[in-house]
Amino acid sequence: MKEDIYNTDKKYQILYADPPWEYFTYSKKGKGRSAESHYPTMKKTEIQKLPIPAIAAKDSVLFLWVTAPCLIEGIELISSWGFTYKTVAFTWVKQNRKSDGLFTGMGYYTRANAEFCLLATRGKILARKSHSVHSVVMSHIEEHSKKPDEVRRRIVELFGDLSCIELFARQHAEGWDCWGNEV
Repeated sequence: MKEDIYNTDKKYQILYADPPWEYFTYSKKGKGRSAESHYPTMKKTEIQKLPIPAIAAKDSVLFLWVTAPCLIEGIELISSWGFTYKTVAFTWVKQNRKSDGLFTGMGYYTRANAEFCLLATRGKILARKSHSVHSVVMSHIEEHSKKPDEVRRRIVELFGDLSCIELFARQHAEGWDCWGNEV
């Protein structure tokens, strides 16, 4: 189901977001491989102003994807949306599309690979339903920026079948409301 976050009275206990961060690039070659060449991006301040606090339940959990260069922006976003950072919920170690070898991404210092999904809470901490959810996700890359479907399943295993929305969604996911320009 596609939701319009500007026109809903529904409150969500689980929010899952992969913001379209705007990245600074140092070269034309880098610009051609950046997020901007795949989909529209947003400035940090635009993302912070989204009405996420209005759709988050009083007691809710946020799962927020960040790359290493946007780690500070992610922590700032968590706070601006009214949540408190708790931990890194998931670390996605990317494998190549067609082999189990590690994907080699861009990077200004070391060759980047992993992405991090931060966990933040608002209000009372939701009860954990499973003690067997692992934080490391080994998964093959697919299209640019698409996250492993397995993460949604792990979130539901961790907290149960609660009201869920995926923000900046790229596809529909069963059991989740989805909001984004690609759905």
